[in-house]
Amino acid sequence: MTSVDTAWLPPAERFDFWQDLVARQSSTATIRSAYADDFTASARVIDLGTIRLGVWRYPSLEFTRPAQMIDSGDPELYQLALPLSGRGVVTQQRREGPLDPSAFTLVDTVRPHGSRLRPDGATPGAVETLTVLVPHRAVPLAPRRLAQLCAAPIPARTGMGALLAAFLGRVAAHPEQYAQSDALHLDRIALDLVAGALAGRLDVERDLPADTRVTGLRARVTAFVRQHLADPDLTPATVAAAHHLSVRSLHRLFEGTGTTVGALIRTGRLERAARELADPTLGRLSVAQIAARCGFAHPAHFNRVFRAAYGSSPGEHRHRAARG
Repeated sequence: MTSVDTAWLPPAERFDFWQDLVARQSSTATIRSAYADDFTASARVIDLGTIRLGVWRYPSLEFTRPAQMIDSGDPELYQLALPLSGRGVVTQQRREGPLDPSAFTLVDTVRPHGSRLRPDGATPGAVETLTVLVPHRAVPLAPRRLAQLCAAPIPARTGMGALLAAFLGRVAAHPEQYAQSDALHLDRIALDLVAGALAGRLDVERDLPADTRVTGLRARVTAFVRQHLADPDLTPATVAAAHHLSVRSLHRLFEGTGTTVGALIRTGRLERAARELADPTLGRLSVAQIAARCGFAHPAHFNRVFRAAYGSSPGEHRHRAARG
């Protein structure tokens, strides 16, 4: 991971430094800002191998990449941008699309394009954007189809777009939780989720390779489990039914991953219970109430599996957390 912050530079040098950074990470362009005289900004860039993930924070920005700045030797990349705060517009292919936290926007970096993004009322003075750069060759969809999506919103709160946003958000927020050896695996998941989100927007999921569709389905199942951990009736059978699969097909979906749906449910519930027991704002709730909130129907069973997982009882875990 590479992290930069212009606050360490003299104000007069900050904006030029930022322009050079953008050119190195994506492409040369004309960049303007109302805060160019004192451009306080920061960036984190995580290179997973094929995909490059970035989180950019700045006061406001106008970005223009005209045809004369595009060279035949430029890397052919797609960029997906998701504003985490701020609002604006992006233009490409004679289309203008919105930039806001509800959707990703796709741009082909070797076609002329432009964008502008400013703070909104919710976060005055700051804009933050999550970006993903993907080589053309890594997206298993026809370029002529993807050209239809340039400057078009790709929902980030429903479907595969929501799974993509959640996955990238976790990686970007806590890169320290992953070892260098995890990069290849994370890269593969991110690529499959990007392809799934784009194919879903085009309604051509069946055109994706089989392994990409499997990754997308596995991600949907995992997200479903996380969302329904509080349901005491959540079992592999109910998960399979919700996804129109047989239980056998569901188990086969997770073969070779090192886990099972049953383990996802059990581990997810235990991790949530451990967090809630350590949360001082939930101190008014009894251990049994927290167990029920996390999907454990029987307190005795909860105590037994919690001790097996953490080496202490739920009450001891809570007491230890309270002592810091």
